[in-house]
Amino acid sequence: MRGVVFDGQQAVVVDDLEIRDPGPGEVLVGVAAAGLCHSDLSVIDGTIPFPRPVVLGHEGAGVVEAVGAGVSHVVPGDHVSLSTLANCGACAECDRGRPTMCRKAIGMPQKPFERGGKKLFQFASNSAFAERTVVKAVQAVKIPKEIPLTSAALIGCGVLTGVGAVLNRARVDRGDTVVVIGTGGVGLNVLQGARVAGALRIVAVDTNPDKEEVARQFGATDFVADVGAVRELLPDGADHVFECVGRVELIRAAIDLLDRHGQAVILGMPAAKAEASFVPAELFLDKSILGCRYGSSRPQRDIKLYADLYAEGRLLLDELVTRTYPVEDFGKAVEDAEAGRVARGVLTF
Repeated sequence: MRGVVFDGQQAVVVDDLEIRDPGPGEVLVGVAAAGLCHSDLSVIDGTIPFPRPVVLGHEGAGVVEAVGAGVSHVVPGDHVSLSTLANCGACAECDRGRPTMCRKAIGMPQKPFERGGKKLFQFASNSAFAERTVVKAVQAVKIPKEIPLTSAALIGCGVLTGVGAVLNRARVDRGDTVVVIGTGGVGLNVLQGARVAGALRIVAVDTNPDKEEVARQFGATDFVADVGAVRELLPDGADHVFECVGRVELIRAAIDLLDRHGQAVILGMPAAKAEASFVPAELFLDKSILGCRYGSSRPQRDIKLYADLYAEGRLLLDELVTRTYPVEDFGKAVEDAEAGRVARGVLTF
């Protein structure tokens, strides 16, 4: 079968992958579509260290082909959106409703793939850049068949991360002011999360002026090309600032843009050992700096919620898909993503 493999030097499309059958508590999914997320590019450029060779991809949707023993919430033929959380469901963190903090879901990559007799790692417990993948049952969330799979694929990462950061982590309230630095796939979902939450003023910041139209479509009330212009719109600062780029100077800018009691939420991924600076004295004005993993999501709950919001016309999914590419055009998809020509490119099988 086809898939995208990164061997440590380059990412290439291959056609000789093999996948094992699902074991107890696992689901085999025929992947129909998978979004190209910045995290995939970060594995390739080394920003995210990951063992290799690895089958890339982590933002996918498809159709259940087989289930292992003990799986009953999905059956063959069901459409599913895939999460990256292979959480155990039984530890203290899972029991508290914080599956993103499950220690069994972090840093334990499996090897369900094989190529030429050699085992390959699975990226983010998912590897959606393959025609088929095996995931834990908890990762497969049944969705209505009315949702196009090219759109449903994006729920599993960009939507969960962006909208979840607003609703679950920052808990933006009606009337709040929000600044979003960076309007890529995650940033657009932060914008629409803020809109859904009822934020009064939503300022998008991006150096690419061509992104203004789509930023406003997703919820921005204002658009500026530089963080320095935000204070002209919000002289006192913002209640919430989301950094969605992953640059340490923008993390500092996010903190500096806070009003009293405001909170900066860090979503962008800097290099693993990068350091950011700030003025500690400012935190005594009840300011907070928040990390946020995967939108602090509970995927079995949140994916269903976002599917319902989509059905009601309150959450945009189709509009996130700028362009689709057959998996063989992976190189072109990467080129367009790095050039900022797409909100999200989606690979199809």
